[in-house]
Amino acid sequence: MTSRLTRRQRRRVWEGVQYVIFLGAVVLIAALADWDRLQNQFAQTDLAVRLFPNIITIALRNTVVYTLSGFVFGLVLGLVIAMMRLSSVAPYRWVASVYIELFRGLPALLIFIFVGVAVPLAFPGTEIPGGTYGKVALGLGLVAAAYMAETIRAGIQAVPKGQMEAARSLGFSHTRAMVTIIIPQAFRIVIPPLTNELVLLFKDSSLVLFLGVTLEERELTKFGRDLASETANSTPILVAGLCYLLVTVPLSIVVRRLEARADKAT
Repeated sequence: MTSRLTRRQRRRVWEGVQYVIFLGAVVLIAALADWDRLQNQFAQTDLAVRLFPNIITIALRNTVVYTLSGFVFGLVLGLVIAMMRLSSVAPYRWVASVYIELFRGLPALLIFIFVGVAVPLAFPGTEIPGGTYGKVALGLGLVAAAYMAETIRAGIQAVPKGQMEAARSLGFSHTRAMVTIIIPQAFRIVIPPLTNELVLLFKDSSLVLFLGVTLEERELTKFGRDLASETANSTPILVAGLCYLLVTVPLSIVVRRLEARADKAT
């Protein structure tokens, strides 16, 4: 008479079955894939070499500049929206709530189209400062601010109320207490999600191609697509993807470490 397996033994057996299924799927995919065609289409070494240094000095540089400008604009606007969301003045709260729901609900692509098309039509003769860089900062920043505002608001509310009460008892005004005590503590709390937002903005910068950029203003996706069209080969797209990973993977590691440190602190 066979004895029944314990719960731990059943779990180990099930884990072993999952490993077998996973390895079987990998082997099956590897056996069915046409590696020669994939190599010819995506891994032409001579073509990949030709992309350098322009893919770094132009495409990656522009992507980083677009991302940082959008992040800074979104952070400043997000802080303002967060303060309006927490304001005791009802109209401020209404405006902040509408903004957050609107820009979190719309696709980022529509925001870029709005910035590139609707703004010039609405204000004839008016140009956004900075040209393409200014448009990108505005487009990315408007989207990012909606998410950052909620993140910052949550961070401010996570600061113990006793901090504000202690500051007021020392004679600090409400504004001074927020600027010098509450907001700095809130930012320490929300650094991990804000860093994660930076990663998302880095990828969203690929939407710049819908604004119509010059050769010197191309970011990674536009650069890869243009070269892929010229050469009738997808190697430039693969190299552009690797350049994205060159930035996003280290940032993701930083986010995980910051989250782990925050968990230990709590």
